[in-house]
Amino acid sequence: MNGMTVFVVEDEQDISSLIALHLRKSGFIVLEFGKGNDFLNFLKRKIPDLIILDLMLPDIDGIEICKYIKSEPCYRSIPVIILTAKTEETDKIIGLELGADDYITKPFSPRELVARIKNILKRSHGAYETKLLKVGDILLVDLERYEVYVKNKKVQLTNTEFNILKVLLSKKGYVFSREKILDMLWHGEKAVVDRTVDVHIKKLREKLGEASWLIKNIRGVGYKIEE
Repeated sequence: MNGMTVFVVEDEQDISSLIALHLRKSGFIVLEFGKGNDFLNFLKRKIPDLIILDLMLPDIDGIEICKYIKSEPCYRSIPVIILTAKTEETDKIIGLELGADDYITKPFSPRELVARIKNILKRSHGAYETKLLKVGDILLVDLERYEVYVKNKKVQLTNTEFNILKVLLSKKGYVFSREKILDMLWHGEKAVVDRTVDVHIKKLREKLGEASWLIKNIRGVGYKIEE
């Protein structure tokens, strides 16, 4: 779990600090937010591996935040643990129905919380690692839904453009020759020439906009994706 990022959205500073302390001891990178709006604004810049979300925040109801996260394609795969003083069964049911992965009530054991986080991350990464391809915080490709996002904004690609991107992302840093791309996507059809790949790459770069620089042209060889 070393290097994984957890966002803690909790307005009670002592509780937030306690959670952060135990998570950092376990090798997590932790960012703390005391207000829902601050968290949502930062979420546009960086996607965490997991979110711990208090329901009783000073500015936005935690249930509404959870609902928003689970309704957005670029965020809904992020595991969410609801943390709250509320013990009513209805709150727990609402949170879980919205897609929250777990529910912990205060007071709680920090060690138990860390254990649950680790279990959820193991499950979620096993479920999504083959479906979601990421390059830093700029590019997200959902293989299951055939969707591409650049800085959380959806980009419309043709099937061919999507498949080329998928090929390049299958081995980041590896240079794919034009012949290799042709063989993988067009299965060696004689009517398809090397120039076809260049044309599709050019259009793909244009559509990726801010993320276009990720696709590198290795002169005389082919293309690769590199951060």
